[in-house]
Amino acid sequence: MKKLNGKDFKAMLNSGAANLENCQNEINALNVFPVPDGDTGTNMSMTFSNGAKEANNCLSNDICDVAKALSKGLLMGARGNSGVITSQIFRGFSQSIEGKEEINPEEIAAAFENGTRVAYKAIMKPIEGTILTVIRESSWYAHHDFKAKPNITLEEYFLNLRQYMKESLDRTPDLLPVLKEANVVDSGGAGLLKIIDGFVLFLQGQPVKSNPLTVELNRSAQSVFENDEFGYCTEFIMRLNDKYIKIFDENRLKNKLAEIGESLVVVKDEDLVKVHVHTLTPGEALNLAQRYGEFVKLKIENMQEQHSELINSNEMNVKKKEKKEVGIIAVATGNGINKILNDLGVDEIISGGQTMNPSTQDFMDKISYLDNCEKVLIFPNNSNIMLAAKQAQGMFKDRVVEVINCTSIQGCLNALVLYDKNQSFEHNLEVLNKAAKNIKTIDVTYAVKETTYEGVEVKQGDYMAMGNKTILSAGQDLVNTTCKAIKMMADDDAEILTLITGEDSNEETNQQIIDYVELNTDLEVELVKGDIPVYYYLIGIE
Repeated sequence: MKKLNGKDFKAMLNSGAANLENCQNEINALNVFPVPDGDTGTNMSMTFSNGAKEANNCLSNDICDVAKALSKGLLMGARGNSGVITSQIFRGFSQSIEGKEEINPEEIAAAFENGTRVAYKAIMKPIEGTILTVIRESSWYAHHDFKAKPNITLEEYFLNLRQYMKESLDRTPDLLPVLKEANVVDSGGAGLLKIIDGFVLFLQGQPVKSNPLTVELNRSAQSVFENDEFGYCTEFIMRLNDKYIKIFDENRLKNKLAEIGESLVVVKDEDLVKVHVHTLTPGEALNLAQRYGEFVKLKIENMQEQHSELINSNEMNVKKKEKKEVGIIAVATGNGINKILNDLGVDEIISGGQTMNPSTQDFMDKISYLDNCEKVLIFPNNSNIMLAAKQAQGMFKDRVVEVINCTSIQGCLNALVLYDKNQSFEHNLEVLNKAAKNIKTIDVTYAVKETTYEGVEVKQGDYMAMGNKTILSAGQDLVNTTCKAIKMMADDDAEILTLITGEDSNEETNQQIIDYVELNTDLEVELVKGDIPVYYYLIGIE
């Protein structure tokens, strides 16, 4: 094949999306920290699947139109840093082939090089040893192959690109010591390679298909799906971790999901659990489930999309939103934290966090909903969500939208208590950004795999406390692990320790930690019941 048209490009995208979807758990496992929410593969798969869906909906078979639809779908569906960077790569690809009905291998090569440039520009401080390095090196080498062999076929070009990408990916641990110590390659680069693998397999006549669902719902369960409801139809299959296969309680998960949704089905079959729920907060549903295992299959569909006009008119009829100067959006999960954020003045909460990073579209929807506000502040509350928030910010040229440089729930709470409606927007912006960073944080969870990081040995199932972008402590005792981390992070200048509890913490361990802090430090302890999934404690020291 010498030229690529829109029809074949759609098929390539489907093969790439299916291959990434099938391998998402493999990509998730490359997470440097052995936490239960390493979800680069899930983020990239949902991002690319959304782009492929938009491309398939494009009625034109001109490749420029298909690429433009792909770019839009990726932009709106981008989740996590790797998802956003992937969207920028194909945005640059699309820009390079503007106006073309079909393209040859050299034009494809030039398009990927332009994608590299656009992706690098989108990142304020590009880090080598990541997906950026993988696309930069591989696209450069693949493009310069044309000097030696100008008449290569599409298959030859993508085979070369894949080979260079694999070599670049294998070098990422040499560029990032954190990857070398964890004995993994960059997860974002690995995800991009899976997409290109899918492209190659299509060109070789072996297009990849998504793996079929391994759990079938009975007819009575299926009939529940047909209810006319609005929100997000959220379906997933989860493979239980070894520790939960025997003790997994279906009713506990059902009861939790029932608090946030309807049309609920939870079916367990040996080590697999199938869940279906209609909810307005799909991210929270995934957060509730992911502690038990890894997602095998995942689908989220917006049932409100086709009824948006009706819904908007109904909302206007029910209540006219009061005009206000500043609206605040925050990303969080957990009933306790959500209530506290609302009490502190947050108008809209996007369900998500370290697990289930919100998409660009999620932010745009909330910004649009706050059309009664002259200005909007966004608290991403996670470093892996910052890029999606900033991408959404850039889509509103006629409104003032500011993203607070806040990468933790602890920082968000620390900042919001200082928000003063009587001060100017500019003053508050400065205060919030400073306060969000002026706090030390500790996150306590459990390890999903064995690893050694900066001298700290971690075994699967250990409790693990993280802070300062490192693992502070790990062990079989939750209180000891948490207190050891507090001792490492607390200094003489600190005055207050905020202990935010997770769903699986209990009063006994809470009190033991409080007793340790009061006995061994001069810190004043504030206990906050957060009901956060996945994490036992989020701790702030200021």
